Amino acid sequence: MLKIPTDLTCHKLNGPTMGTRWSAQFYAPAVTDPDPIHAALVESVDVVDRQMSTWKADSDLMRINRATVGTLVPVPAELMEVLTRALEIGRLSSGAFDIGVGDVVAAWGFGPHEANESAMRAALGHARPMAHEILDLDRESLHVRKQTPITLDLSGIAKGYAVDRMMAALDCFGISKALVGLDGEMRARGLRSDGKPWTIALERPDFEARAALSILELKDCAVATSGDYRHWVDVGGKRLSHTMDPARGGPVMGSPASVTVLAENCMDADAWATAFMILGSRNGKNLAQRLGLSAIFIDRDGETLRESRVGWVDRQKPSAGSSSIDTTGILGRALDNETQTS
Repeated sequence: MLKIPTDLTCHKLNGPTMGTRWSAQFYAPAVTDPDPIHAALVESVDVVDRQMSTWKADSDLMRINRATVGTLVPVPAELMEVLTRALEIGRLSSGAFDIGVGDVVAAWGFGPHEANESAMRAALGHARPMAHEILDLDRESLHVRKQTPITLDLSGIAKGYAVDRMMAALDCFGISKALVGLDGEMRARGLRSDGKPWTIALERPDFEARAALSILELKDCAVATSGDYRHWVDVGGKRLSHTMDPARGGPVMGSPASVTVLAENCMDADAWATAFMILGSRNGKNLAQRLGLSAIFIDRDGETLRESRVGWVDRQKPSAGSSSIDTTGILGRALDNETQTS
């Protein structure tokens, strides 16, 4: 009788994409051939890069950007899925999350080209329509049409979607215990083979060093963080975030140091983390409460970092020695770090 191996081994794969790296940890029998799984993961992130990058002139997104107003542009199903959800979150956030800021991102040098001071000045304070108001999507025929000129940028949602595609790729191999990530966006499936949740670090929003602020334990959920401390420009000795405020036409001002969002999928977590950075802690927490979202806001108060939580992570804050909680399937445990000092 053929014996089927049941012991699971932790496999670790990674690779370059989108100027950063993707990673995957998963449990499968030791005899599992990692090569086809690696190939599937590479393809899952490469599809997103090919379709949604502003760094590739021939990407499907850039075809939309180059198209004349009123032209129907055919797009692949994956890009349509991301555009649809991006516009939905744009409406729900009253335009705080807006994919129509590609010209602003480019002006400040966060795209493939150098910063352009004249373009910065032209964008600042310039009234602009919101993407969900002027972008027509035909989901059945997979076509997009612009009502007025607009330059799209999906940097606030595409990497989260890529993480979801990585998890979907592992699903095709019957893998039910996994943690995948891309540039800080993470998604967990199931538990580790020892029955414990997957653990990740919530990074301290520090401009100079990389260190953990607290630890999150995850099961069957995604997490994404947006902050002001990794990508920024120095203007007159002041650090300005890479996150663009659509209403201002330039870098967001007075934002939290970071916002971490937990959601069922990483595309949503990624987009909402960006939206809450733009809305600020007070308005962001109010909206998160209204929509039933879970988020962790970290604000600077001089040299002190103050943390506040909204949603399920606010209602369940066990001590470090307590057992994992899994009543919602969203968050296993967040170690209590209500206030951190630098």
